[in-house]
Amino acid sequence: MTSPEKIWTAGLIVIGDEILSGRTQDKNIAQVATWLQVQGIRLAEVRVVPDVEARIIEAVNALTLAYDYLFTTGGIGPTHDDITVDAVAAALGVPVVIHPEARALLERYYETRGGLNEGRLRMARVPEGSELIPNRMSGAPGIRRGNLFLMAGVPHITAGMLDALTGQLEGGPFFREGRVGANFVIRSVSAEDLKACAASLTEGLTSNGHAVTPGGI
Repeated sequence: MTSPEKIWTAGLIVIGDEILSGRTQDKNIAQVATWLQVQGIRLAEVRVVPDVEARIIEAVNALTLAYDYLFTTGGIGPTHDDITVDAVAAALGVPVVIHPEARALLERYYETRGGLNEGRLRMARVPEGSELIPNRMSGAPGIRRGNLFLMAGVPHITAGMLDALTGQLEGGPFFREGRVGANFVIRSVSAEDLKACAASLTEGLTSNGHAVTPGGI
């Protein structure tokens, strides 16, 4: 008897008192869920937690065990209440260190913006053993440690980090009418370039005998 195809799953922790108070309206749940779907990964659970280290640790521990991937948004900025890095490091049982590449990125970014002060340097802090997620918007990178991803709370910065992760995660293909398919994501600020790229991709796929469904899943 064959085993069913693995369903890849992810949890998301949205961190911030401002979300819980209603001062800020969350937009990241929808964009993370949509992005994950395209990667062939199902967003299985979302928790919204305050800027309280014990609550973040509790959520990280629970969702890390439950799902293949865990994403967090919020709490990786330059202020004293940005404690996501500390909480995640504590949950993992590793120290917080200054990532040399993150420090260099921030030094370059702030060179003409008043320099790298103590607050800004906080954004180079990572749980030991982490890699960086590129951030083309504001210099401060996101953080990846294995299957755990720490991202910004500002939606357009989160979007850029997700874009940098596209195709980097193992996920499942989608199924339609008993057949396996794959999604291709094209992004551009130019509608003309987008249309031309889509046409070229469609032509390439069809010439190789693959059916194309505009709009994907």
